[in-house]
Amino acid sequence: MTRKAFAKVKLLILDVDGVLTDSRVIMNDEGEETKHFNVKDGHGLRMLMKAGIEVALISGRNSRAAEFRAKDLGISEVHLGLKNKAGVCADLIRRKGLAKPEVCCMGDDLPDLPLFEQSGIAVAVADAVPEIRAAAAFATKNRGGQGAVREVCETLLKAKGLWPYSIGKNGKLIFTP
Repeated sequence: MTRKAFAKVKLLILDVDGVLTDSRVIMNDEGEETKHFNVKDGHGLRMLMKAGIEVALISGRNSRAAEFRAKDLGISEVHLGLKNKAGVCADLIRRKGLAKPEVCCMGDDLPDLPLFEQSGIAVAVADAVPEIRAAAAFATKNRGGQGAVREVCETLLKAKGLWPYSIGKNGKLIFTP
């Protein structure tokens, strides 16, 4: 996938389980679930939104933990417990007035294929099932819930010339806001 293609993206759509999390769902004796989210992924999403790139969550599962995480990150487009991801994705893209090349979707498992069909850039996390990896234009080096989202956030920001960090000749970090 070319830098030029990533530079066109205005909306990043993420599945939750297996993309923002490591796929594990831990339930206690009361049936309350816990999920593991990566702090670096969260910071990447905040930087992306600050740069004007919108973020949406689309998941087949309902999850209070995902709702809480989305609220904490400032993500307002949260669509959980869906049987028809394709319909919600198409409606979201239409409401935002976006073209297919302006949309990037990340997934890990078969229910994410409809998201891939609607996006200009389909991204599979490193530990995605083979069918998702085959359908994706780009695969991350990192696994879901372990930096894959941050990797894509950095790729998008760098492609747009909005990544404010670099390493100088002396090996020190340079920040240019």
